Amino acid sequence: MEAAPRLKAEIWVKALIRRAEVDGAAAMVVRRGDATSGVVLVKVNRLDRTALVFVPARAGDGSLIWLAGTGLEPVAETDADAYIERQRKFDPDLWVVEIEDRQGRHFLLEPVGQS
Repeated sequence: MEAAPRLKAEIWVKALIRRAEVDGAAAMVVRRGDATSGVVLVKVNRLDRTALVFVPARAGDGSLIWLAGTGLEPVAETDADAYIERQRKFDPDLWVVEIEDRQGRHFLLEPVGQS
């Protein structure tokens, strides 16, 4: 089976931000990575000093899925930021998109699970 072509990171990020904004959430790039192939982390700031971080992964069939890098329950925002910083040390081309949403919505279209 041939893998589906990957969308450029920059285009994917713009689409995610647009989806969030259309539904009334604020979203922004807080760290810009490689425009073509950078990995994107999604931080959901619940505006109550807690957050979630979602990281991309591939399912057994090669399709994109998202894993809750910090767990399925919100963690202290400082813990989420520390997690992102650790990931950034491994990948300097990393993107970070922050979504501010009191409901904790991530606006990801692909399946989300626990790491």
